[in-house]
Order: sequence, then structure tokens, then C-alpha cells
Amino acid sequence: MNPRTDLWLQNLVDERDGAALYEGLARYEKDAAKARSFTELAAAERRHAEVWARKLEKESVAIPPDRPSSRIRALVWLARRLGSEAVVPMILDAEAGDADKYDAQGGDASAIADEERAHRVVLAGMGDGQVRDARALIAVRERWHGSSGRAGSVRAAIFGMNDGLVSNLSLILGVAGAGAEPHTVVVTGFAGLLAGAFSMAAGEYSSVASQRDLLTRQVELEKREIEEAPEEEAAELALIFKQKGLSTEQASRVAAEILKNPEQAADTLVREELGLDPNDLGSPIGAAGSSFVMFAVGATVPLIPFLLTSGNPAMVAATAFSLVALAGVGGFIGFLSGTSVWRSAGRMVGLAALAAGVTYAVGRAFGATVG
Repeated sequence: MNPRTDLWLQNLVDERDGAALYEGLARYEKDAAKARSFTELAAAERRHAEVWARKLEKESVAIPPDRPSSRIRALVWLARRLGSEAVVPMILDAEAGDADKYDAQGGDASAIADEERAHRVVLAGMGDGQVRDARALIAVRERWHGSSGRAGSVRAAIFGMNDGLVSNLSLILGVAGAGAEPHTVVVTGFAGLLAGAFSMAAGEYSSVASQRDLLTRQVELEKREIEEAPEEEAAELALIFKQKGLSTEQASRVAAEILKNPEQAADTLVREELGLDPNDLGSPIGAAGSSFVMFAVGATVPLIPFLLTSGNPAMVAATAFSLVALAGVGGFIGFLSGTSVWRSAGRMVGLAALAAGVTYAVGRAFGATVG
């Protein structure tokens, strides 16, 4: 094969992966409108794949079996268990990267690049609550509308573990570097674990509880506006539905029908105008518990060697275990995001090593000064 057909073959594999991903998301998506959007995206990716397949066939290049990659299977597995919201943020950058890739290739790929950019807009709408342009126009009139949303639960869990690893490794090495007794290092490690885990849990509880309070307040505000200014709310709903592709007449008719039921109208405005989903906020207690556990798991890793030994062997083992775990966390993030696994792992390890090295050096200096 020559470089040109190699490029076409990679394009074919990427487009097939994209189609398999969107088909999987459509299969497990409970929201009918989102499921249709995913199905349409999958069909577009299949059309793109056919473009490259035909080119390869003309060059008598063997077409490989159509099997999704391990990354795609992992993303679909996560979507099945956690919902599409957990994975959409991870594939947004991939769509942007595909558009840039096709722009660079030129020729037939240029038209595909435009479609890939359109796919990213569709996905961004799913992630932020749809019709962003409509919300922007409405927000000019209603300044009290704030933005809200929940970070992906997968990333929250991963970074919670990362925080536990880095913060407790740095704390333990700083104390050990100062020449503290083994018992003091262990007590400090447990104190750091509990303090950090409780801090993370309290922060997550406050965040989710505040979001729920915001949702309740904005639902009440929408209900009040429907009572006091139904014509303006009808116009807002019509604008939203026009952004979804309905004609002016259809949008006005649907808006009028929805406003016959104030409860339904308020729910629709909160979901569509503000991008808030009452079913997607989660439980403050559940969020706090998850953050506590993930931080504690990460913080336990550098502590384990000091439970088994002490001194330099414990510090070396704690550093090694932690950096290996961080490399795994970073690599997993890169794997899910479709970026370089090694670069992501290396970045995570490098930053952790810098933090741990600085605290150890400060501990050594402090210990020498006190001594």
C-alpha cells in the first residue's frame, strides 16, 4: 500500500468506529429525540465510510472486517450503564479532530469535514441542553437565567481518585522527608485521607444541592412568568422549536398547545431553554459518597507501603505505586477521549512527580532546619 491508501484505510476505520459508537448510543438512549439524533449521526458516518471503502476497492485494497475498536466498545458500555451524558463530552473533541483531519486532506474529504463540524454542533447541543442560540437570545431579556450542568460522572470519579493520589502522596513524602517517625507518617497519611475525602464529599454535596435548589427556583420563576406573561413565554417556546427545525406556524402551534398545561410548559422551558434536566442532577448524598470513596481509594495507594515498612524503602514504594496508578488513570483518560494514551499518562505522571518532588524537598529543608 502507498501512503494515500493507508490514509484512506485509516479514514474508513475511523468512520466505522464513529458509526458503531452512535449506533450503540442510540440503542441505549432513553430519550427518543436524542436516540433519533444518534441514529442520524450513525447513518452519516456509514455514508462517509462508504466513500473510503469505494476508493479502496478501486485501488484493489482489501477491506478489513467491520469491528469496533476497544475504545468504542468501552464508551458504549459506559453509555449503557451511565447514560449518553457520561460519554458525549469525551467524543466532542474527537469530532473536532476529524474535521481538522479532513480539512488537511482536502479533495473529497473537505465536504466530509463540514459534516463532522455539524456533528459536533449536534453533540454540543445534547451536552449543554439544546438550542444554544435560542437560549442566548432569550437570556438577553431574562438576566436571572444562569447556567447549570453536571460534569460527567466518569471524569468526576477519575479525577477524584487522581486528587487522592497526588495530594496524599505529596503530603506523606513531605512529612517523611522532614524526618518524621514512621508512626507519625502513617497518622499523617490517614489524616490527609480523611480530611481530603470529607472535603471532596462536602464540596460535591454542596454543588449538587445548590443545583437542585437552582432548579427549584427556576421552575418557580418559569411558572410565575407563564402566569404573568404567557405571550412572552409562548414566543420563547416558539423560538426554541423553530431552532429545532419546525416552521414558524408549526412552532407557534406546538407552543400554544404546551402552554395549555402550565406544569408541562414550565418543565419544557426549564429543560429546553436552560438545559436543566431534573432527572440528571443526581442525589447530593450519592454524589458526596462517590467523591468520598474515590478520593479515599486514591489516597490509600501511597499510604499502603508505610503500613508494611518504613524509611526510604517505603518512600520509594509509595512513589512507584502512586506513579504507576496515575499513569493508569491518565492512560485511561486518553483512551476514552481518543487522544494519545502515552501522552496523557506522561502528563499525569509528570505533574504528580513535580508536586511530590517539591513537597519532599520542602520537607527535607524544613527537617534539616529544625534539626
